[in-house]
Amino acid sequence: MATQDPDARRKILNRLKRARGQLNAVIDSVENGGSCRDVVTQLSAVSSALDKAGFAVIATAMRDCVADPDGVSRDEDITTEELEKLFLTLA
Repeated sequence: MATQDPDARRKILNRLKRARGQLNAVIDSVENGGSCRDVVTQLSAVSSALDKAGFAVIATAMRDCVADPDGVSRDEDITTEELEKLFLTLA
């Protein structure tokens, strides 16, 4: 992900790392015969963390896009229309 905002990148990476940790917990739970309730709860947490990371990526790209008067992200050559489609894939 190309963004000029190091704080946004750090926050997105933190969310993704949190999701990775939660996914590891799901895998461990399944491998060790964890309860259905625990597995589903952890899967829900993973899904939520990934959704939030995806929205953060798109929001950052939109901010970058808005900063460009041509409506194209500086680093990714992505149009606002493409960003809208990406946003809708997460909705």
